[in-house]
Amino acid sequence: MAVVGIHGHGASHVRNVLSLDDAELVAVADPLGGADLPVPAFESLDELLAAVEVDVVVICTPIQTHVPLAELAMRAGADVLLEKPPTASMAEFEQLSAVVRETGRALQVGFQAQASEATLELAAMIARGELGELRGISATGKWVRRAGYFQRARWSGRRHLDGVDVVDGAVTNPLAHATAAALLLDGSTGVDDVRSIETELYRANPIESDDTSSVRITTSRGTPILIAVTLCATEQVDASVIVHGSKRRAVLSYQSDLIDGTKYGRADLLENLLAHRTDPAVPLYVPLAATGAFTRVVEAVRTAPDPAEIHPELVQWEGEGLERRPIVRDVEQWIDRASDELSLFSEIGAPWS
Repeated sequence: MAVVGIHGHGASHVRNVLSLDDAELVAVADPLGGADLPVPAFESLDELLAAVEVDVVVICTPIQTHVPLAELAMRAGADVLLEKPPTASMAEFEQLSAVVRETGRALQVGFQAQASEATLELAAMIARGELGELRGISATGKWVRRAGYFQRARWSGRRHLDGVDVVDGAVTNPLAHATAAALLLDGSTGVDDVRSIETELYRANPIESDDTSSVRITTSRGTPILIAVTLCATEQVDASVIVHGSKRRAVLSYQSDLIDGTKYGRADLLENLLAHRTDPAVPLYVPLAATGAFTRVVEAVRTAPDPAEIHPELVQWEGEGLERRPIVRDVEQWIDRASDELSLFSEIGAPWS
C-alpha cells in the first residue's frame, strides 16, 4: 500500500495502514516530505508509481487533485481509497466514473459514517417502519473553526484556485458526512435519486466559501432533506442527522456512532476495500456510484452564487492571530429551528438571510 498526502488528516491514514496485519506500507508521496517514516518518500504519485509496485493507494490530498491522482493510480493497476469529497463537480464525477468502468479497479470513498453500524441500523429502522411514515430528514452541524484552519493550505476556504474548482466549504467538506449520511438514510445515494436542491450560502469569515449555510434536497422519493450547518458556533458539538417520522424521531450522532444515545460499532473502510479485493462478492461500503447524490449537492453549491457575507453586527469575534474566530449570534437556535421545520434560513427569518 501507498499513502498520498501524509500530513494533517493523511497522518491518520498512515497510522491505519501501519496497524493492518495483512497490508504493508511500501511508500508515501507528499511534496512536504515523508515525516521520518521508514519507507521511501516521493514528491508525487507518478514518481512513486514509477519506482514502487503498489496494490492499493490511499489518497488524502486537496480536493482539486482527487480526480487526476485517482485516475493515475487506477490506470497503474491499483485500487483506491479516496478521501471525501471525491470530486469538485459533476463533470469530474462522470470523468472518474468512466475511469472506474474502464479500468475495473475498486474505488472506495472516505465517507466513514457510511460504514457505521449506527447509520446502517437507523436506515434499517426506517425501512421497517419503526419511526412511522418518513416526513423528512435534517442534518445539523455546529462546529468551530479558527483562522488557522483557513490558513493551513492555499485551497482552504476557496471556491476556485488557479482557475480550478475547489468547492471547499462547510456543506461540501468538513460537514459533508452529514449530507452523505442523510442521503443514505433515505436510500437516495445515486445521481438520479435527487429531484431538486435549494442552497443558501453565507459566510462570517473573510473567505470565498460558505461557513454558515442551509441546503434543502428533495429526493426522487419526495423526501425533504434539510442541511443546516455552521463553522461559527459558540462551541463545537457533534453533528447530528435527525429522522422525522410520524411515530417518533431518531437522532444519529454519526461522529460517535450513536442512535438516541445507544452506541454502535463501525467498520473500517480500508479493511473493507481489502476484503473486496480478496473477494469481489464483498460489497464496498462507499463505491463511487454511491456518492452520486452527494456530488449533485456539491455541484449545486459550486454553481450557486458566492456566499453572502453575514452582517458584522451579527458576528462576535474572539481570540487573536490563528486562534481568532467568529461566532454568529444565536446561530445554534436558528439551526435547530431550521432542522425542526425542515426550512431554509430565509424561510424562518434568520437575521442574516
